[in-house]
Amino acid sequence: MNTKTNPTVAPSEALLLEIATKHFHSIETLETQNSDRFDFHDVAVWAIRAALEDAYEAGRIAGAKAMLAAATAAR
Repeated sequence: MNTKTNPTVAPSEALLLEIATKHFHSIETLETQNSDRFDFHDVAVWAIRAALEDAYEAGRIAGAKAMLAAATAAR
């Protein structure tokens, strides 16, 4: 599920899926599939680290944008 096929997906969900599919190529969705084959993945620790770094950076950028928007709205 992504924003291209399902526009009701929240932007944060779409970003999480984008990060997951970028770093874990076997993941197609973050929805529970009720199947061990689809819900559990073997991944390298360096891939987990890279995904966490991307998620952290996305949060940092979102926070900076929110602070900038609040500062400009207060003027």
